Amino acid sequence: MWEEKRFFSRRQALELSLAWGGVFLSGHLQPVFAQLSRLVPTSEQGMGPFYPVKKPVDQDDDLTLIRGKVGKAQGQVIHLTGRVLNLKGQPLSGARVEIWQANTFGRYNHPGDANPAPLDPNFEGYGVTNTDADGWYRFKTIKPAPYPAATGWTRPPHIHFQVTANAHRLVTQMYFPGEPLNEKDRLFQTAAHKESLIVKLKPAPQDREPGGLLAHWDIVLPRT
Repeated sequence: MWEEKRFFSRRQALELSLAWGGVFLSGHLQPVFAQLSRLVPTSEQGMGPFYPVKKPVDQDDDLTLIRGKVGKAQGQVIHLTGRVLNLKGQPLSGARVEIWQANTFGRYNHPGDANPAPLDPNFEGYGVTNTDADGWYRFKTIKPAPYPAATGWTRPPHIHFQVTANAHRLVTQMYFPGEPLNEKDRLFQTAAHKESLIVKLKPAPQDREPGGLLAHWDIVLPRT
């Protein structure tokens, strides 16, 4: 069961990277372009109230399966990949990347979430991984739903990130393109560089993940 959860084999990781071919600079060209201009840093966002009080025993890069359970998380599957970079565009290896999020019904697996939406017993909503030698991180998760944050305020779908590299930390949130609630969200609208918080999406191959999505989101740390 544990081995099955390591869904990102070297071959699959290469396939995901090639799926985004032509959109992102290769590792050989990247340093050349990085000398010409600095990247825009990913905007910092608040941690929010639902960072796990107690980390789950099952901590890995696949949020759709829980070790010891046979069921799978409900919702639209997302294969999320990206790089952690510094302002010069150089990849950062060994960076710790944590994510936490609401489930497909809009509820966090957190004792402080009073949302009456149902919990998903097969989704803990937390994952962690380290970037590889080329700065890549990878997660398999589901698309979260909106949820009520306060009177008159419904938060759009988003995933929380905490990235730690070289003793520096960035806490931020990743948003989905084309969501009407983005335009009304207080946190998204006050971000210094809103465009840095939007993930790039494309349909996953139907023979691999029917109805799923491939997602790419690079994270640029302001200090490393």
